[in-house]
This record gives sequence, C-alpha cells and structure tokens, in this order.
Amino acid sequence: MKKVKLGIIGLGHRGLDLMYPILACEEAEIVALSDKWQDRIDQGAKFVKEKCGVVVKEYTDYTELLKDDNVDAVLISSSWEQHIPMAIASLKAGKATAIEVGGAYDINDCWELVKTQEQTKTPFMFMENCCYDKFELLATSVARNGLLGEIVNCHGAYGHDLRKEIMGGKVNKHYRLRNYKNRCCDNYPTHELGPIAKLLDINRGNRLVSLVSVASKAKGLEEFAKSKDCPDSTLVGERFKQGDIINTIITCADGTTITLKLDTSLPRYYSREFSLFGTKGRALQDVNCILVEGMHDIEGCFTPAKSVAKFLDNAESFSDYIPEIWKNITDEQCALGHGGMDYFIFKAFFNALINGTEMPIDVYDGATLMCISALSEKSILMGGAPQAIPDFTSGAWLHRPRLDVVEFPKINK
Repeated sequence: MKKVKLGIIGLGHRGLDLMYPILACEEAEIVALSDKWQDRIDQGAKFVKEKCGVVVKEYTDYTELLKDDNVDAVLISSSWEQHIPMAIASLKAGKATAIEVGGAYDINDCWELVKTQEQTKTPFMFMENCCYDKFELLATSVARNGLLGEIVNCHGAYGHDLRKEIMGGKVNKHYRLRNYKNRCCDNYPTHELGPIAKLLDINRGNRLVSLVSVASKAKGLEEFAKSKDCPDSTLVGERFKQGDIINTIITCADGTTITLKLDTSLPRYYSREFSLFGTKGRALQDVNCILVEGMHDIEGCFTPAKSVAKFLDNAESFSDYIPEIWKNITDEQCALGHGGMDYFIFKAFFNALINGTEMPIDVYDGATLMCISALSEKSILMGGAPQAIPDFTSGAWLHRPRLDVVEFPKINK
C-alpha cells in the first residue's frame, strides 16, 4: 500500500476538524465522505477540493461507502452510539478501521467488536490522541527511566466546560444532549485513561480488574438553561440524569489504583489532571511539574501556593526525556489539532497500515477503555457497587509484550 485511501464516516464538528491533520499526512488521501446530513458532506467535499483538487465520493448511507472498492481505510467520527456498530460493519467489509473516542453503552458491544476484529484480522486502531500529548509522554518517559520509583496510583480527568455544546444539541445536531438527558456515567473516560493505561502496560502484562463509580447530583445544566448563554431556551425546566461530577476508582491486577473524574457541566478551566504517584516522586500535569526525591527539595512546602510557586513549570528541566516526535514538531503541525496530538495519531495509524505493523492502540485497548462508560453507569445505578472489568484479551495480557506509542529515550543518570 503506497498511500492510504481514506473514507470518513461522520462529518460533524469533530469529523470536519480532523481533515486538517489527515491531509497534512503525505501517507494518505481522502477519497470518500459519508454523513446523513448533506450539508455536512457538501462542506467536507468543498474543503477537500480546495485543499487537494480532488473530487470525493459522497454517501448519505455509510454502508454504501463501505462497499466502495476505492476505500482502503475508514475513520468513524459519528455519534458515540454509532461508533461500535459502524466499526463492526467496517471490519466485516475489510476496511482498516479507526474510530474516534467515546464510551460504550453495553459490554456485549465491546466483546462483539473484539470478536469481529479477531475473526476478520482487519486492522483496527482506537484514536485516543491524548496518548500522544507532550506531558503524558514526558511523564511516562521519566517513569520508564525509573525516576518516579514504583507507580502506585494514577489520576486523570476529563475536565471541560461543555455546557454550551451540550445544550446546543438540538441547534447543532449534536449527540451529547440526549446522552446527558438519559444517562448517568463516565461517558468520556478515554482521554485521561488512555495514557495511564499505556503507562501501566494494560493488556500487556497488567490489566484493569474492577471499578466503582459514584455520581453527584445533576444541577449544572438545569441552572445553565436559565442563562443568556444557553443556545436553546426550550431547555429551561429540563431535567438531566447525568451527574455533574462522576468519580471512578479502578483497581489493576498489579495492585495499582486509578482515579478518574468526569466534570463537564459546571464552570471550570480545561484539564485532564494527569498525575502519577510513585515511591520516589510524582508528575502533576496541572502545574507542569515533576518532583523527584533526592533531586528536588520537596520538604517545607506546607501550602499549595508555596508548592506551586516553587515547582511550577519545572517539567521543562526534563527535556532530555521528551520523545523525539515532540522535539521535532513544527508550528504547522501543532496547529493541526490539539497542539499536535491529532497529527501524531494519524501518522501512527497510516504508517502502521503501510508498513503492516501492529496498531499502537489496538482493539483490546479500545474495548477496555470504552467499557468504563457502561460499567460506571451500572455501578452508579447500584449505589457504587463494584463492577468486574472484562479481560478482552482472554488471558493473553499475561504474555503480550509492552507496546508504547513512541520510543522513549534511555537516560543514564
């Protein structure tokens, strides 16, 4: 395969945005587009024509795109509910399949996805771009080099004020609104969990064993509906099932614990709160800080303000540990989406296809990350009762070798 011929299913805000990093990759070209809304197809087709001079095939029925022999691979960026069914159909059609992130609705769907990929052997990649973020990779590199000692706990969050996006669901034909009205779960766990899972070698020598989840009351969106900033005044008085804060605790086979937080319907700044806690130090994304015992004077800071003032942004002093992709990134690549993460993950997907190598975030990873939504929903409904997390590798995690998304430098210090 000299150049990947890609079809895109789902051309909402995310699907259209992803055209920028895709077209920046010399390994691929966009040849087909599908969405049930013709105006979105028109917008995407116009963009490709202006950028590349190419006229794409257009489909309002995604199953017709899957029959297109000119399509080698498919990106699915539709609504959350459709990700897994569309991915299964794509794999069965023999199309290399990449799906955007989001949580699963049913554990059986995750199993069906895994079974289909195993039967068809069709390449599959879960497009968790945060696995390629600079701080997450830097902290993982520092940990791989032993500076943090043994990791005992990891924390992450999806903290993002999405009130306008959620409440504009009817206006903008967006799926989040119906989810927040009808479900209560950690509906978007993979941004924070993806990099943690890679660090902890989940599905490759370690695995997620169980979780418990609890939800706060749901008041943020009800209050926001009364605001002049709400894009849909018809939602005044609407009730929502989705709690404003969802907290989840996961236990791993090696005894490590993971805490996750969903926080998307209250006023806040954006943060994934990526944090590692080890026997010799810790890494804290929110303050761009890495603390190593024996390297830093970490005693005597008894207030958060003094601690932040002392160690804020000290992660830059660990530049030797930054993977090469972040040392060589250009301003143009940074501008392609999420500071460069989108570009990196598409390069990884296309290169794996062309070279016939293993996908760095495979179907077992995808199923494991997505299943957290369905299990957190069940745990919340049962008052925080523990839920077993399936082993989608069926025991293979015991002997599967580590596979990082990048090669980390080995520093002798």
